[in-house]
Amino acid sequence: MPRIKAATVAEHRSMQRAALLDAARDLLALGGISAVTFSAMAERAGLARSSVYEYFKTKGDVVEALAVEDFPAAVNDIRGVMLAQPTPERQIAAYVRRQLELVSQPGHRNLLALSALELDGTARDRIRSAHGLLVDLVVGALRRLGHSDARATAAALQGAIDGAAKRIDAGADPNATIEATLTLILFGVRGARRRLSA
Repeated sequence: MPRIKAATVAEHRSMQRAALLDAARDLLALGGISAVTFSAMAERAGLARSSVYEYFKTKGDVVEALAVEDFPAAVNDIRGVMLAQPTPERQIAAYVRRQLELVSQPGHRNLLALSALELDGTARDRIRSAHGLLVDLVVGALRRLGHSDARATAAALQGAIDGAAKRIDAGADPNATIEATLTLILFGVRGARRRLSA
């Protein structure tokens, strides 16, 4: 009997934590990092504000938990889209396009667009690490294209994507921003479009 009761308590706590993280996702999507407050999370999850402190001590703890849960799925999504492409150029295009498509979706946009500069402590380190996982995806494609310092190039490429993500997050038209970013990354500042190699 005590085991059943303990399991029920554990399940209840797990459900409460999940509800709070769902609330944080919604708040991030609606208003960015500044919208994620413990009182707003509690209200949205239908819990007492004091309940939030049972699971998280700071806003950074909340963002860190979201990064742990949500970034791996986003990285796997982007990896899958890239692997479906036959050439390094097309893989890079898929890498750019899919990230910005995800940023355009309310459930993803603010976590992917979130800057480590907006955070402190372990949350900042977690976001940087998560962004590092994204950069790792494109390094191989850049090496196959002959970039001698593929990791530096990948970091610069990701910087352009992060800038575009911020624009989308601020209300810019997603399709226009995606196309402008692809043009810059794939074809250079001249904007000369050419057909991707098959």
